[in-house]
Amino acid sequence: MVCLYNNGYLSILLLLLAGLMVVANCGNFNQDFDLTWGENRAKIFGGGQLLSLSLDKVSGSGFQSKKEYLFGRIDMQLKLVAGNSAGTVTAYYLSSQGPTHDEIDFEFLGNVSGDPYILHTNVFTQGKGNREQQFYLWFDPTRNFHTYSVIWNSQNIVFLVDNTPIRVFKNSESVGVPYPKSQPMRIYSSLWNADDWATRGGLVKTDWSKAPFTAYYRNFLVQTGGSKFSNGAWQNQELDAYSRRRLRWVQKNFMIYNYCTDFKRFPQGFPLECTH
Repeated sequence: MVCLYNNGYLSILLLLLAGLMVVANCGNFNQDFDLTWGENRAKIFGGGQLLSLSLDKVSGSGFQSKKEYLFGRIDMQLKLVAGNSAGTVTAYYLSSQGPTHDEIDFEFLGNVSGDPYILHTNVFTQGKGNREQQFYLWFDPTRNFHTYSVIWNSQNIVFLVDNTPIRVFKNSESVGVPYPKSQPMRIYSSLWNADDWATRGGLVKTDWSKAPFTAYYRNFLVQTGGSKFSNGAWQNQELDAYSRRRLRWVQKNFMIYNYCTDFKRFPQGFPLECTH
């Protein structure tokens, strides 16, 4: 689904949404988000249609959603820091609060010019994470905007890039694995310096002569089940056959780390969700 903000298209979009029978909210950064830190390093442009975060040697920056969400599909288009982004991390995630918080993470680990970004994903349940999977992307995420999405329902959490699933975390409560289903989460994003670990384990440091580092955001979209007419695709229990093939393609060709295959880390046996 695409957010169209031109008034000439608005009525058409509303008709399309009615036909799709899904509650969708094409976001406006002024209305939907608070700039939470970094002072003027976080900026909103174009009447709320474009947001940027910047990092310099003094500080990074960040924002969070005004609303909390419990289940839904959340899309955001990002264009990441271009050039030498080593040491920087652009984090885009959902999280509740407190010591037993739930969290769904996209983190983009910068790299030296010409080397690919690493997309780092993680899932926290009841305050416990350590469920990392990492990927290279099949495109340059700094040249154009790309859509990064989370589908979160009572059966699955699906991470998607340009509508291609890259990871699925299934509800495994039946074997004793907690699943995020009761704590509403806000959407957060931040751009910050993590050169103690982000690039080659901290071997490559941030080149501050390249600052400020800037990432851009647009076309925020939320679909929820807030209406008796809602029947969005995000509510489906399983991926269809085409999506399963795409998932296998990504994991075969672009996955570079999977905690569920890290024997050194789990010599006594893999976590339950890995074998279920």
